[in-house]
Amino acid sequence: MPSTQPPPSGPGGAAEPAFASGPAAAPTPLRRRDDAGGRGYEMLRADVLSGRFAPGEVLFETVLTKVYGLSRTPIREALGRLEHDGLLERGTRGYRVRSGTPQDILDIYEARSALEAAAAGAAATRRTDLDLARLLHIHELSCASADPETVRRLNSDWHFALWEASQNQTIQGLLGKLVLQLRIYDRGPRESHDDFEKTRTEHAKVLAAITSRDPDYARRAITEHLARARELRLAAFARLASAEG
Repeated sequence: MPSTQPPPSGPGGAAEPAFASGPAAAPTPLRRRDDAGGRGYEMLRADVLSGRFAPGEVLFETVLTKVYGLSRTPIREALGRLEHDGLLERGTRGYRVRSGTPQDILDIYEARSALEAAAAGAAATRRTDLDLARLLHIHELSCASADPETVRRLNSDWHFALWEASQNQTIQGLLGKLVLQLRIYDRGPRESHDDFEKTRTEHAKVLAAITSRDPDYARRAITEHLARARELRLAAFARLASAEG
């Protein structure tokens, strides 16, 4: 998921001036530090989510500075932000990649289900014609694709579009963080062809509720969909733990 942090501001917290006299002004040390911190965060987050680092692996600042070609300050800032995201946890020797537990999955889904049910209900009453068209278009693309990676990406896009249709930025931000945390459990396949078909059917039910502006049905339909998704993740986690044990 792309970073939602606002663009860096000027030294006093205000926006950078729209113009400067003479040639383009050179970046200040503060701006260079902010840019480096942002790059470090994006690169390290991408590698954590892609599985470059094993669950439980300790991330040493000195090693990461060499890996990413950055100084220790932006690396330290990136590690702190990833802990805040829930992707890293602080151990006795520094930060380590979260390995997670089945209870973590249950906790995340409990929160996600409550928030996404609220988002679906709000979308049913607040959505615009453009919101509905976007949801239908993504759903149609998913139904037409036979490539698992493409379908998985489109399904994620569909959920993001649903959140946006709620017109509630607070819910969008919280859900984005929860889904980011769930990605540490995506090691190995989860869905079969039958699972994808069930997802399409479940998404269609949510779409029907949003189309007819029925918030109660929208909340029930998305809750049922997420309950099945939760069981898939728990089953995949158990299989992986059994294979590694």
